[in-house]
Amino acid sequence: MAPQVLGVLSRRFGDFATAEDAVQEALLAAATQWPTEGLPANPRGWLIQVGYRRMIELVRGEQARRRREDLVVRRDPDDKRYAPAPDEELTAERDDTLVLLFLCCHPALAPTSAVALTLRAVGGLSTAEIARAFLVPEATMAQRISRAKQRIRTSGLPFRMPEPAERADRLIAVRQVLYLVFTEGHTSTAGPDLRRVDLAAEAIRLTRALHMLLPNDSESAGLLALMLLTEARGPARTGPSGELISLADQDRSRWDATAIAEGVALVTRALPRGPVGPYQVQAAIAALHDEASSTEQTDWPQILALYEVLERMAGSPVVALNRAVATAMVHGPAAGLAALDALAHDPQLAGHHRLAAARAHLHEMAGDQAQAIAGYRVAAARTSSRPEQLYLTMRAARLAAQSVELP
Repeated sequence: MAPQVLGVLSRRFGDFATAEDAVQEALLAAATQWPTEGLPANPRGWLIQVGYRRMIELVRGEQARRRREDLVVRRDPDDKRYAPAPDEELTAERDDTLVLLFLCCHPALAPTSAVALTLRAVGGLSTAEIARAFLVPEATMAQRISRAKQRIRTSGLPFRMPEPAERADRLIAVRQVLYLVFTEGHTSTAGPDLRRVDLAAEAIRLTRALHMLLPNDSESAGLLALMLLTEARGPARTGPSGELISLADQDRSRWDATAIAEGVALVTRALPRGPVGPYQVQAAIAALHDEASSTEQTDWPQILALYEVLERMAGSPVVALNRAVATAMVHGPAAGLAALDALAHDPQLAGHHRLAAARAHLHEMAGDQAQAIAGYRVAAARTSSRPEQLYLTMRAARLAAQSVELP
């Protein structure tokens, strides 16, 4: 029966090889459906019908593939059309993910749309995760990504690494995407785990490839340094059950000394070379944290000074929040709380758990346990990260227990 079906399809379409594939698909469908649905009245006709439909799909798919190949052939010059050898290693120039990163960050797209699309295509983040990273509603982000996809689809952009003259226009968005992917990997905005190690590792891998591609770009070097110095603390950030451990309570002997040394070396070389950008400043702050033997021994005045530089250079609500905490470490919790008060009406931070957590921490430093407990509980209710919820809830419970024990 199968040869007869093959003959019918081969005659109808004139493509023996594809007809064979279609017949195999029809036979597989028969083996799956006939035992449960019963033998059809005309088994051969049933196979021909199923094979015919599958043949149409295969032919259409092949035609579409040929059209795409013809389009690629017309786009790229002859010297760029070649297939890599099986044993050829990937380099920064041949990393398809890096190519995709630059493609999504094309100047034809608005910067926010480019970043959002790349986080989706390259970082694998969900629309909800990207929306949280930008502090905007999920529906707004979904529309932004959809429009960006349509713009890429209709632009006719070739899938290749841009020429050196084009890269400079896209670098700001490329770095921002890599930083946001890393941030989501370092501290996941939702879910049961504090970290997404694979996501952070991929961001570091791509940033290392970018640094290899542009070794004289000081800000790309600063970004790689920032990632290494931040992720170096990863092993000490969680306890045996995955619970979050604050920076002050971490066992610093568990920090990755090799990553710290590489990060410090990178930022040390990048800063004098200039121009100095936000990622280099953040890397310098991270280096001060990593080189300190304890929270008390940290050079907080220098960190505060760097945050003030960073705020002038690339101010944002998150930078202002971190500066307020550094202010508290240098000038006391009252000064830090006053700095936080200035952020209370910021539309991006007003309902964010970070602001509530920072305020609770500074109230705890000031000895105001009632305000600290309330703040930690508010922060726990606002975050969608399970480890952060547990940490903040336990912090509030610990302070409440201490309050009960006081005479």
